[in-house]
Amino acid sequence: MVELNCENLFDTRHDSLKQDTEYLPEGLRHWTRKRYWRKLNNIAQEILSTCDSGIPDLVALCEVENDTVLHDLVHRSLLRNAGYDYVMTASPDLRGIDVALVFNPFSFRLLDSYGVRVTPVKNMRPTRDILYASGLLTSGDTLHVFVVHAPSRYGGERYSRPFRKAVADRLCESVDSVFATTSDAHIVIAGDFNDEVDSPALKTICQHRLRHLTKEARGQNGVKGTYRYQGRWGSIDHILGSRSLYNKVDTAFVHAPKFLLEPDKLYGGNRPRRTFLGMTYQPGYSDHLPLVVRFRL
Repeated sequence: MVELNCENLFDTRHDSLKQDTEYLPEGLRHWTRKRYWRKLNNIAQEILSTCDSGIPDLVALCEVENDTVLHDLVHRSLLRNAGYDYVMTASPDLRGIDVALVFNPFSFRLLDSYGVRVTPVKNMRPTRDILYASGLLTSGDTLHVFVVHAPSRYGGERYSRPFRKAVADRLCESVDSVFATTSDAHIVIAGDFNDEVDSPALKTICQHRLRHLTKEARGQNGVKGTYRYQGRWGSIDHILGSRSLYNKVDTAFVHAPKFLLEPDKLYGGNRPRRTFLGMTYQPGYSDHLPLVVRFRL
């Protein structure tokens, strides 16, 4: 399984119900069709490179705008011959940002999927739905997947902490409902939680019969997390699983080949090769690196 925050994967068309004008050809970032298609193929290359052979069976994506973007990524980019299918949310997020699950239908036969709405708490803006999907594995077991993109730390960590806690609480309700039906259910949760592993939100989630599968995940080329801010590596992307999956983890790592990195001239070392540095465009990939877990199922 792969988890990746795509860093603002918008199309070039305006949605009148969303605040997406920044990512239009005439917008502040001059988001043209050429830049859009280069971004799609870069993300596709990034996903394909996570496997030495074959393709990942499941890919949890954050910061994807809509169905058009996912259709183009899965059926028209470098992924077009992979045979992937996908499901995604349609959230009340003000910018139109959503989450998605891309899957190989031969190894994950989709049974059900829907968005789980998060009720905002005081001062919290509408946020991304949690995506739930269940599918039948080749082993005959059912796998329950949740994809999460929790609110950012905009306004400060302490101010925004209750917003991420609200997402964690809603997620735990859904997880508990799965366990109420199947006590030994295979559950995996992946996404950008905008929180480190020792945060209140992550601790709350792990109290619901779940374990952190990527706590010690590191990458090549000096990479110590999925995201770098002011010279410090952090892990705000996570993959968690039920106890029934914990002993089935073969390996967990941050995917950090050289082509996904660039020199950090200010702080030294490397950082993710992103699409924008401030408002300056560069033909990069994402400000996050892919998180990978390989299971023996």
